[in-house]
Amino acid sequence: MSALSYRSSRPDQWAQPRPYSDASHRYMKHGAVLPMDQPGFLARLLGLR
Repeated sequence: MSALSYRSSRPDQWAQPRPYSDASHRYMKHGAVLPMDQPGFLARLLGLR
């Protein structure tokens, strides 16, 4: 076993909360929100939802 340990003055990246991002900034970065279930072929063909 080693008695050495690593210490950092800055906390890990995963432990820090994300800064607030405006919805318009999120849209410019990632695009439109897409539904999780994509419509089937017939729904797309007929223009349903």
